[in-house]
Amino acid sequence: MDMNLIENQEPTVKRKLKARHMTMIAIGGSIGTGLFLASGATIQSAGPGGALAAYACIGIMVYFLMTSLGEMATYMPVSGSFSTYATRFVDPAFGFALGWNYWFNWAVTLAVEIAAAAIIMKFWLPDVPSLLWSALFLGIVFTLNALSIKSYGESEYWFALIKVVAIIFFIIIGLLTILGVFGGKVIGFENFTMGEAPFKGGFLSIISIFLIAGFSFQGTELVGIAAGESENPEKNVPNAIRQVFWRILLFYIGAILILGLLIPYTSPSLLNGDVENISVSPFTLVFERAGFAFAASVMNALILTALIGGLAFLTSIFGDHVFTWLLNASGLTGFIAWIGIAISHYRFRRAYVAQGGDINELKYKAKWFPFGPILSLVLCMGVIAGQNYEAFLSGSIDWYGVAVSYIGLPLFLAIWLGYKIYHKTKLISLKDCQFDKSDVA
Repeated sequence: MDMNLIENQEPTVKRKLKARHMTMIAIGGSIGTGLFLASGATIQSAGPGGALAAYACIGIMVYFLMTSLGEMATYMPVSGSFSTYATRFVDPAFGFALGWNYWFNWAVTLAVEIAAAAIIMKFWLPDVPSLLWSALFLGIVFTLNALSIKSYGESEYWFALIKVVAIIFFIIIGLLTILGVFGGKVIGFENFTMGEAPFKGGFLSIISIFLIAGFSFQGTELVGIAAGESENPEKNVPNAIRQVFWRILLFYIGAILILGLLIPYTSPSLLNGDVENISVSPFTLVFERAGFAFAASVMNALILTALIGGLAFLTSIFGDHVFTWLLNASGLTGFIAWIGIAISHYRFRRAYVAQGGDINELKYKAKWFPFGPILSLVLCMGVIAGQNYEAFLSGSIDWYGVAVSYIGLPLFLAIWLGYKIYHKTKLISLKDCQFDKSDVA
């Protein structure tokens, strides 16, 4: 087998994304609604300690997924990313289903973001219908995506940088507020010791918020998608992955810690399933508590830069509770995509060795193989299976709860099995996996 990538093919993608673009695309893709809005629900459901544990656990899993994706994306930087990897190293039907699943993931995520945007806009204009905001933000999304790849990279870079600076500012203000610098009392760890805190509901409550925590981290895999557009993927992809994970973990753990210290988990202001009466982010509440009313408005405006389908129009028809449906659907499809990454990397490495490849020749090697992809696979499957275990515990099954929680799973299975049956595909043997990119952009 020729283990070298074929470089003399005419590319159909434009490799114009620089290292800074790659890093910020991954950071910007993962810092959004999941952190700014849904983080309040995790603290309310599992307590501040439970929320920290869930985010830390998912963060470690994401690290292994990023190293898995980084190894494949560095060796084979294609625009199809893990959908292409699954097609080449697992089964064409699996790759086909992953491609549509990821499209559905971001279509629903877009709807989640715009639904959240409508909620946030009520902070200033509570009487303006959500339909208007949906149309406005859809127009902004279309404009950004119509730009050239370089313009897209620049816009993503600056939007992400703004969010990063805001989170750092938030952490600093939060710490000063906890210490009583702004005139209030010294809060310390009192919210970590009240009532059932820090671990409200115990282990099962932590498990129940894994999906929301996972949704918050989703978007880090965009660095693999963007690898096909990178100027120098062999250098830029590994650098982006190494920098992104630790920065995001710091931002998330730091932000959740500040929220948990400042806002009691019993506070009715924390965003939960009853989003119809909530128009502010928990981040906004912290700034207001510190006496920065103007900063609170700026923070809400900032959240809109992280938000930005047609499904979003449902919020104006059925109310803001559709946000919960969309959040669950997006979170589930994201975990399915991560399963695809783990399986593809496991097969990639085994096929590489089976066909005579030398691991030491890989430009970027995922650490702790095969522990990393196996752990990620087990955790992802566990989260998917147990995300709403309460629906099965009562005397009768809560079918509404099941539908809300598992809406994306039957769709993925139907596409996968349908393609497999129609095209009669089979699991590709390790000796037959394709490592060249002669037919891939």
